[in-house]
This record gives sequence, structure tokens and C-alpha cells, in this order.
Amino acid sequence: MRSVAAKEHVVGWYSTGPKLRENDLDIHRLFHNYVPNPVLVIIDVQPKELGIPTKAYYDVEEVKENATQKSQKVFVHVPSEIAAHEVEEIGVEHLLRDVKDTTISTLATEVTGKLTALKGLDARLREIRGYLDLVIDEKLPLNHEILYHLQCPSYSWSAMLKLQDVFNLLPNLNVNDLIKAFAVQTNDMMLVIYLSSLIRSVIALHNLINNKMLNKEHEKAEDAKPATVQAAS
Repeated sequence: MRSVAAKEHVVGWYSTGPKLRENDLDIHRLFHNYVPNPVLVIIDVQPKELGIPTKAYYDVEEVKENATQKSQKVFVHVPSEIAAHEVEEIGVEHLLRDVKDTTISTLATEVTGKLTALKGLDARLREIRGYLDLVIDEKLPLNHEILYHLQCPSYSWSAMLKLQDVFNLLPNLNVNDLIKAFAVQTNDMMLVIYLSSLIRSVIALHNLINNKMLNKEHEKAEDAKPATVQAAS
């Protein structure tokens, strides 16, 4: 590792968790031989909430109030974030496009992806708004570099143009005529779905009745065969 990845430094270790365990302190103690202050990252491989499924910890010495008890190591949560360069983000996005679950329909996948993207966009916009509110309230100093990136992102003008196109396509739901038109269209679609369900149920019932009638005819034919053979003998 030192010869191949000389520029990389070991900062700790990770576990799939999903929570801290009793023997984590024993494993963490071994890493003190290689790192002065190692970090433990718990990765939730089956996240149930939107966001980064990782939590980071480091150990500290906890001193007991009673002098007769020995001090012990305990884990303390440390704030963390996952970041990447622009090139790495593009590569990850292209890889995620090829990850598909065959048990889920394409439409559900697309809707889930768009919903996740919109939630991420909403979280970033809320973060920007929170920062600007703190600057207005003079709780944070004014940073011209941050404001420049907010006004003119250097990573991609095309992304901003696409985002502007999305906002331009959003309908104004405060117009009564538009609300009525949406309601009428939704009712028409629901009526078609309802009629389709009724027709499907009627066809299924019709096929069931035909199947019952055919089974009875076959049973009558089977019952009539022995009598015919006995009469002939």
C-alpha cells in the first residue's frame, strides 16, 4: 500500500453496522497502532431515509466521577460529509444509470429517480436559503466567493439552463381554470381506468362460466362411456 498508494493515508476503518457494537472498541483499539486518532465510519447498506447512509465516530477517554472506577473508551459522534470532484460525480452518475432492478418497472424507476433528484434539489435550495438568511441576520460574515458561485455556478451553465427550463415548465396552480382543467382530466382518466377494470372483471367472469360449462360437458361424456360399452357387450 505504501508503494502503490503513497499519497493516500489511512484514517480509520468502516463497518456495515448498522449500529455500534460492543467489539467495535476492541477493533478500534488496534488501529491506534497505525493512526494516532482513528475514525470509525458506520455504513448502513439498507438505508430507509434519504441522505448519506454514513455516521462517523472517534473514541475518547471517559473519566468516571467515582475515583474507584477506571476510565474507559467511548465513541463520540463526529460530523462528516461525502464529497467528490466534478469528474468523479459525472462518473458515478453514469454508473448509477446502468444499475437497474429487473423486478421494478421502468416507469417506477424513472419516477423514483426524478423524485429523489427533486428531494436532493429541495435540500440544496433549503441549505442555500438558510445560509443567506444567516448572512442577512449578520450571524455569518459575507463571503463574496460563495455568493459568486450562487449567482454563476462555474461547474456547468447547461445544468443551470436545464434547471431554468424545469421551472419554466411548472404550471401556475393558483389559476382556477387550470385547477378545474386538471380535475376534469384526472376524472376522465379515472373513469377510463374504472371502466377498464369493470370490463376485465366481466370478461374473467364470462371465461369462468364457460370453463364450468365445458367441465360439466366433459363429466357427462365420461359418465356416458361405461353405459355404452356395457350395452354393446
